[in-house]
Amino acid sequence: MKKLAGLAASIALVLGVLAGCAGDSSESGDDGKNSGRITLYSPETPDMTKELKQKYEELNDETVDVHYAGTNVLVNQMMAEKDNPKADVWYGGGGILPFEAAVDKGIIGSYIPDFAADWDVVENGIKVKHEDGKYVGVEIFVLGFAYNTELVSEEEAPKTWEDLLDPKWKGKIQFSNPAASGTATLMVMSQMMQKGEDEAWKYFEKLAEQANSTPDSGSAPTKAVSMGEAHIGVGFDFMAYELKAKGESVDFVVPDKTPILVNPASIVEGGPNQEGGKKFIDFLLSKEGQQVLANWYHIPINPEVESKTPLSLESVKSHAVDLDIDWVNENYDRIRNEWKEKFQ
Repeated sequence: MKKLAGLAASIALVLGVLAGCAGDSSESGDDGKNSGRITLYSPETPDMTKELKQKYEELNDETVDVHYAGTNVLVNQMMAEKDNPKADVWYGGGGILPFEAAVDKGIIGSYIPDFAADWDVVENGIKVKHEDGKYVGVEIFVLGFAYNTELVSEEEAPKTWEDLLDPKWKGKIQFSNPAASGTATLMVMSQMMQKGEDEAWKYFEKLAEQANSTPDSGSAPTKAVSMGEAHIGVGFDFMAYELKAKGESVDFVVPDKTPILVNPASIVEGGPNQEGGKKFIDFLLSKEGQQVLANWYHIPINPEVESKTPLSLESVKSHAVDLDIDWVNENYDRIRNEWKEKFQ
C-alpha cells in the first residue's frame, strides 16, 4: 500500500520502563487458548488502550482483553508463557529497543501489515520496522524538554541539550533516573553516541548538578513541570501535550538534535489467536486506530491522520539523531550500571 513519506530519525531504548500493575484478565479455557478473543499486552496508558479496545470492538465482531503492566513485567510474563502463550499482540514499550531485545527470545512472531509492506526498514534515518517483520512502528515519539509557561518564556526555553547546562537552570531541571527509567537511558546513550563516552560523562556530571530531582518514572519530570516543581523537564512529547490539553501551564521544545523513534507492535509467537493479533495490528495502523492515538497527543505514523500537537513526522525529521541500535543493545546494561555507580 502507500509508501510512508517523509519519515525521519531513529531509535529508542526502553527496557526498564513503567513498572505498572497488571490490569484486566482475559478469559480463556483450561488449555489457555482464546476463542474469538484477542489478548493485548501493553504498557501504554490504560485509558488510551481502553479506547483502542473499544474502537476495535466497535468495528469488528471480536472482543479485546487488555493486560496492562510495565514493559519489563510484560516481557518476563511472555517469557514465562513461552511454552503456552496467552497473549496475541504486544503494543508499545517506549520505542523499539524492548522489541529488538525480544527478537532472539522467541516470544514475538513475524507480521508486517499490507499498509507497511512498501516501507523500507529504515526511512530517512528512522527504523520503522524489523528487517524480518518482527515488529512494525505505529507512532512516533520525540525526546525533548517540557517547560512551565508561567516560569519560562518560549524565547528563553532551552533549545539544545547544551542549553540545559546554563547556570540559570541550576536547581530548576528534572530528568528521570537512567538507572530506572528507559526514557532517561535513551537520553544518556544518545549523548554517548554523539559525544563519545568520556565527554558524555563530563556532560552528565554537570547536568546532574543542575537537577533538583531525578525521579524513577519517565513521566514524573513533565508532571513536576506542570506543578511548578521544576522549570524544565526531560521527557517525551506526548507527556507534555497531554497535560497542556488539560489546561496545565506546560509546553514542549524539540531540541536541535534529539532521539526520535517509532513505538511498535508485534504479534506474539504462538499466540492463541494469531489472526486476531494480525487484525489488531492492521487496526493500529488504520485511520480509526491512528485517530485514537492522535487523540492522546501521540504523533500518528499514518499520513492520512493529522497530529493534534504542533509536531508531525515532517516537522521533526530535521531534529533527528542517528543512533546505533546494535551499540545500544550491547552497552545498555553497562551504561545504566555505570550511572548507578557514579551518581547513586
